[in-house]
Amino acid sequence: MYTFSNKLKLASIILMVVGFLGIGFGFINSPSTIEEAKAMVAQDAHHGGGHGESTHEEAAVEEHHAEAGAHADTHGDEAASHQSHDEHTLSKLQNRPWAAFFIAAFFFFMLALGTLVFYAIQHVAQVGWSPVLFRVMEAISSYLFPGAVILYVFFVLTSAFHLNHLYIWMDPNVMAHDEILQLKSGYLNIPFFLIRSLIFLAGWIIYRHFAIKNSYAQDDAKDNTYYKKNFKMSVFFLLFFFVTESIMAWDWFMGLEPHWYSTLFAWYVFASMFVSAVTVIAMVTMFLKSKGLLEFVNDSHIHDLAKFMFGLSIFWTYLWFGQFMLIWYANIPEEAGYFLTRIEHYNGIFFGMLVFNFVCPFLVLMNSDFKRVNWFVMIAGISILIGHYMDIFQIVMPSTVGEHWSFGVPEIGSILFFLGLFIFVVFSALAKTPSFLAKRNPFVEESKHFHY
Repeated sequence: MYTFSNKLKLASIILMVVGFLGIGFGFINSPSTIEEAKAMVAQDAHHGGGHGESTHEEAAVEEHHAEAGAHADTHGDEAASHQSHDEHTLSKLQNRPWAAFFIAAFFFFMLALGTLVFYAIQHVAQVGWSPVLFRVMEAISSYLFPGAVILYVFFVLTSAFHLNHLYIWMDPNVMAHDEILQLKSGYLNIPFFLIRSLIFLAGWIIYRHFAIKNSYAQDDAKDNTYYKKNFKMSVFFLLFFFVTESIMAWDWFMGLEPHWYSTLFAWYVFASMFVSAVTVIAMVTMFLKSKGLLEFVNDSHIHDLAKFMFGLSIFWTYLWFGQFMLIWYANIPEEAGYFLTRIEHYNGIFFGMLVFNFVCPFLVLMNSDFKRVNWFVMIAGISILIGHYMDIFQIVMPSTVGEHWSFGVPEIGSILFFLGLFIFVVFSALAKTPSFLAKRNPFVEESKHFHY
């Protein structure tokens, strides 16, 4: 039985406290007036950060407005345009702490959700190698409920209370002047958005609850009744998941830029979720083995997890390239604009994440022998997790904050808070696990003696 050590528990609490303070600092430091927003942009330009090229563009626009002020017949229009630009800048800067919070909240939530999907796939495929890892997967997926609650509260604050401007279609003034968004209003409306989110979050949580309940009941059963129940439930869950995951990707992420769309986007988000989840399963498994637990897990199990990490990293890269190259080559303005923003203002992150998500895991895990070496797998895992945080970052930040972005206290604080919460929830679940072995699973003996 695993004991949640006081040191690890204290570390997770410290991470949450420090992260909470960082999140609070981000909101307190957010500008509340146009003058404060101008001062922040000017300060970024003075320090050479925050993407000064856009600040120079803004200065040029302001200079143009000043010169044009001599023309009395257009002065009113220019002043209104200038005011609109300043308000736009203010709203983007106010979005930053909200966006930082959302990125970290979803990143750790997708680790739990992706793990649950991997767990369901093992049941449906009746896999023989993985039952010794089921308790680890079940513990990681325990973060699903608190993660879902936090995200849903976030969406309620965003939509019903209009506390930020992340989703422009939620602004009645924008909808009133945008004919394209008006055509989508039957789908893009706040009540339907919240109902959809509630349905798929609740569905995922309900499956997890009964799947884990049946898994533990199977340990004391005299036949495979509960195992068969989980098999049937997992089939329907996967059907439900692959529909609702697509809707989730459209609503939560493509909805940030409602004029843009990609037919590959839902698969792209899923690939990021899935490879990150398998990576966390491998890392938690290796950590527990280093503590003398999971004696029935051998190098072949780690090897198989590393194979998934390797293969899914290539799969993610394939989707990234397929989505980017086809849109870039076609050069249709309403589609290519999505990537223009990222290449112009997020160049380092947009292309840099390829190093973390593809190059590093490809080189480290290409050799079959390296997949059995824990510290090699751990290096690849850290690279993958950093890279896929960057991936979610470049999906959200350009759409909500634009060129006025930076990586600082709000982003670091959000990561630390959710990292601490994730560790606390997962290892609390592990400490409550009476046995790390799914003793009555019909494939557990095959899994214990699995060798590649």
